[in-house]
Amino acid sequence: MTITQGAPSAVIYRTQGAKDGAPAAGRGAHAPAEPAPPRPNRQTNEFFELSKRVKEAGLMERNAQSYIGRAVVLSLGFLGTAALMGLVGQSLWQLAVAVLLGILFTQAAFLSHDAAHQQVFNNGRKNEWLSLLMGNLVVGMSYSWWVRKHGKHHANPNVIGKDGDIKAGTLAFVPGDAADRTGIAAWFAKRQGWFFFPILLFFGFVLHGQAVRAVLRGEKVKRRKVEASFLALRLIGYPLLIIWLLGPLLGLGFIAVQVAVFGVYMGASFAPNHKGMPLIPKDAEVDFLRRQVLTSRNISGGRPMGWAMGGLNYQIEHHLFPRMASPKLHKVRPLVREFCAEHGITYTETGLLSSYRIIIRYLNRVGLGYADPMECPITAQFRSTGTQVV
Repeated sequence: MTITQGAPSAVIYRTQGAKDGAPAAGRGAHAPAEPAPPRPNRQTNEFFELSKRVKEAGLMERNAQSYIGRAVVLSLGFLGTAALMGLVGQSLWQLAVAVLLGILFTQAAFLSHDAAHQQVFNNGRKNEWLSLLMGNLVVGMSYSWWVRKHGKHHANPNVIGKDGDIKAGTLAFVPGDAADRTGIAAWFAKRQGWFFFPILLFFGFVLHGQAVRAVLRGEKVKRRKVEASFLALRLIGYPLLIIWLLGPLLGLGFIAVQVAVFGVYMGASFAPNHKGMPLIPKDAEVDFLRRQVLTSRNISGGRPMGWAMGGLNYQIEHHLFPRMASPKLHKVRPLVREFCAEHGITYTETGLLSSYRIIIRYLNRVGLGYADPMECPITAQFRSTGTQVV
């Protein structure tokens, strides 16, 4: 992490009129509706100025060709893994194959994520079907559940009471959520940061369970029969096939390892983006530009990290322009960094391991009663000095 001097950054609150709108996370059958145009003010004009620069650079145009390379590599990866399973046979080395398959399923989830954001095709229906195929049939997640949940997150990242990603559960992400816990729960909360990655071992099972629940009990599922059919093939047919090929004991072990790797990879890719960044009170009105930038964290590492994290390492740019194809995010990054420096807006970027240390420390501090939702382990130490974290 490097630090450069800049103007002090502050969250801007509006006290009059309606809230600023946020671009929808996607445009499909379940994508959030486009918000009403925000009222013109200085902060709104700043975002439109940034958008103009990005459009003039030709970075907003979608092009499915930019995803061809990823699709080819992913397809070859699945074919190669299937062939490897046949070569390994009845051996414990199949568990290593399961690791590879968990990685491939996560990469497929990244592609489904991009399609749900309408990043791949200019046609919304094509994006929706691609996300359905990759999400439900390949990965075993519900498209409708993901778009609904993820759309709310994009509109209000780290906003207490509005962002479901920081809702209290096994872990407490918001100061005060762990205050009423007693006994073993209180002991766990004080050390929850250390349990974060072990918990991710079960995250894949949770995602599959949420998918089934959404399709069976969800109120807004446009293609319920399609989603249910795809999930049945993936979550019932695939495990039965593995058990038939490898036998009950090795087959169940293979599935357990694959789902565990998938959960860890997914959680380790999404968590660095916002966990440990400033939280925004529910009733605060923050302009769109600052709401997205100040609550997001980029991960350094360039194009290799972009491939490993499916473009999620450029989280600031993704939140500002959710429909921009992820292969273009590295190109818009310099424009956004320059713009933030010009307007004294803190742009946070750090290494992957550093982000994990921040998350663990932050979760432990929340569990111990750390109380200021507008502070975080990174920004607090620089707010009074007028430095900018980049």
